[in-house]
Amino acid sequence: MTFSTRSFGGFVAAALLAVLVGCAGAGTKTGQAIDDTAITAKVKAQMAKDKEVSAMDVSVNTDQGVVRLSGVVKSAQEKQRAEQVARGVEGVRRVDNALVVRSQ
Repeated sequence: MTFSTRSFGGFVAAALLAVLVGCAGAGTKTGQAIDDTAITAKVKAQMAKDKEVSAMDVSVNTDQGVVRLSGVVKSAQEKQRAEQVARGVEGVRRVDNALVVRSQ
């Protein structure tokens, strides 16, 4: 079987396109992970500054811009305030508030 120059060129172009498309996805995932880490850090920093939220009691995880709050807080007001603080951070797409209010 023989390849013409035209067939070989088409094969190379298709292979190059497949490599570029595959690499593009990897960069997006890495970039998103960096963005998520930055969002988590910003949310934690804002909570540390806020007098109504105990940043030590609230865990923050971010995945594709969606922030998940978990942990145990002292009141419904603290739970609501933690969510407000998270929503105020640039890059946050949504907040899933799984904080539990400690019974007294």
